[in-house]
Amino acid sequence: MKAMVINKICNIFNETPLSLVDIPIPNINDDEILIKVNTCGVCHTELDEIEGRTPPSSLPMIPGHQVVGKVVKKGKNVTLFKIGDRVGVGWIFSACGNCEFCQKGLENLCKDFKATGRDANGGYAEYMKINENYAVKLPNNFSDEEAAPLLCAGAIGYRSLKLANIENGMNLGLTGFGASAHLVLKLVKHLYPDTKIFVFARNPKERQFALDLGAIWSGDITDNSPKLLHAIIDTTPVWKPIVEALKNLTPAGRLVINAIRKENIDKNYLLNLTYERDLWFEKELKSVANVTISDIKEFVEIASKANIKPIYQTYTLKEANLALKELKSKKIKGAKVIKINENN
Repeated sequence: MKAMVINKICNIFNETPLSLVDIPIPNINDDEILIKVNTCGVCHTELDEIEGRTPPSSLPMIPGHQVVGKVVKKGKNVTLFKIGDRVGVGWIFSACGNCEFCQKGLENLCKDFKATGRDANGGYAEYMKINENYAVKLPNNFSDEEAAPLLCAGAIGYRSLKLANIENGMNLGLTGFGASAHLVLKLVKHLYPDTKIFVFARNPKERQFALDLGAIWSGDITDNSPKLLHAIIDTTPVWKPIVEALKNLTPAGRLVINAIRKENIDKNYLLNLTYERDLWFEKELKSVANVTISDIKEFVEIASKANIKPIYQTYTLKEANLALKELKSKKIKGAKVIKINENN
């Protein structure tokens, strides 16, 4: 099969990060399914892997964790799927299943959490395998291209929204407006129709995109929102927006940081954080760590019923490097999706 692989940690602008290779189709064990991959979404976490902020556990590694395809082979113990089922795979590849967190349905916090495309080969390939318990069936009202971003951008956005603890009618801020945030906006419109959405983004095109999708206000990262916000979800890859967001929270407001890693810590900028303005009055910060399999299943079900679909751009497998470099350069409108095999 053909696959794009990470061979080493590198600067994405100084080198070509992924190499196209021919490797054997993976063999499955009794509890696994083999998926013929049709599409795979492109995520900022791939940049974190390539640039070493959350490096692959071994090299070479096939990245990609928003995988859509069909089951073409299954192990003898597999009961959840049959040959021909269309399935999706997200960031969670596996967890131990036995620790206190797994027992509570918080396998995203398991110390043995393994990530698709970082700790096990992912979806930038014609085939991939996974334990049946970490794949999900996909509804028919999404195309393969539409379904891929739901599996991470959508699912992690859904988890972020749950952690934000908002109620209908509250004011919500979104910092950054890429693949995840634009799906969160659509989700909020469905779940909390009276909630007003305020978007902070440094790119004027992203700000206009947010307004086109129904945000009532959009400004730069450093702007003050016209109203204080009950919660803000940060989807940016850098530190500065966190500090800037805190000043826009109401007392007891919550900032939810939706990022595996941040690209930089500007020590000088940290000095701009003040207790009285930014943290007093019981403001909260909450990080998002990975996703559970329930997050993926629940969001896909909600998105199907509400017909929540992403805006996306498509690329071929050979164009994966281009997609990643455009993502790094902030050339974004919605999500990016790699088409690998045609659905058949």
